[in-house]
Amino acid sequence: MNAPELIAPLREFKNHDLVDDIAKPGIRYEKRPAKRPDGRVAEGLYNVWITLDNPAQYNSYTTDMVKGAILAFRAATNARDVNCVVFTGAGSSAFCTGGNTKEYAEYYAGQPQEYRQYMRLFNDMVSAILACDKPVICRVNGMRIGGGQEIGMACDFSVSSDLARYGQAGPKHGSAPIGGATDFLPVIVGAERAMAACVLCEPFSAHKAYQMGIISDLVPALKVDGRWVANPLVETQRMVDEFGRNVYGEPKTGDALKEAKALMARGTVDLSLLDARVEELCAKILLTFPDCTTKTLEELRKPKLEACTRNKDGSRAWLALYMMPEARAGFTAFNEGSKDDREVDFVLLRQKLAAGQSWVGPLHDSIQPKLKRGA
Repeated sequence: MNAPELIAPLREFKNHDLVDDIAKPGIRYEKRPAKRPDGRVAEGLYNVWITLDNPAQYNSYTTDMVKGAILAFRAATNARDVNCVVFTGAGSSAFCTGGNTKEYAEYYAGQPQEYRQYMRLFNDMVSAILACDKPVICRVNGMRIGGGQEIGMACDFSVSSDLARYGQAGPKHGSAPIGGATDFLPVIVGAERAMAACVLCEPFSAHKAYQMGIISDLVPALKVDGRWVANPLVETQRMVDEFGRNVYGEPKTGDALKEAKALMARGTVDLSLLDARVEELCAKILLTFPDCTTKTLEELRKPKLEACTRNKDGSRAWLALYMMPEARAGFTAFNEGSKDDREVDFVLLRQKLAAGQSWVGPLHDSIQPKLKRGA
């Protein structure tokens, strides 16, 4: 029996997609031929690539992009010829840096009812990832911050450029990371590390994310003089310092940092190894029973799914109401502040609140970055 007879459809299938046209601005949906481990194309089978396509704003997602992602994951789930899903961002700077702060500041700030509807869409995007019948691979091509970290952690596998950075942004910008981070991180890394990541909002390297178990794999993405070089900005040659504290993946300082920056300036970013590793993982998934794989995914996703399902209604309501005080101030500061100063005056804010000043009135404007600079 020849190949065309083996793959010919045996019936006319019903269409289970919610809409006929899933296209939305800022989302690319591509079916790429699936390949066997030896590189040969598996005729009639595909891997779907869902790409957040807003590189000018570090692939932050707009309302339309959130809707597009939901539809894209739903379509990939229903496609009988799809092996797995690769979720990534355009360019080499960012996978995703979360919600679009320009849209937040200019439309949602001060509009709790509107933001509550938006957060329902965001919850649905997370649910669409966790409910996808196909394995979801997060191809981390750059920063995975804030809401980008949350949708990334909803994926089943994460394969990362070692130049990528990870982290949360909540309390630094007038929010709380309760769209997924407070649900997923305790499951993945434990309570103490989750506390540090979500409260302090300090970004960390791909190497540290790998060591913490947040990602499955990482590959070098910097080429210097034709040679692959591990991220020179972080420590990769030692696990601990002289006191036994973990230093692997921690940022370099002093002269070591100066040398690292000089090496970075000589190099070029090349994501070809990242793409090869993603294709390798897709090929491994191809050689499994599809329904057994789906059931395995469903069982292993339960801790994350149960946590976010338990908390999302209350989290959505809180986030909506908090678009009036701190969130409005934080997103305005990030949107209107300079590149090097996008945070409110936290000390002044705490002093004024301690003195009993209300959010109703001039408090919002008095803590903005422009007043810290004396503008």
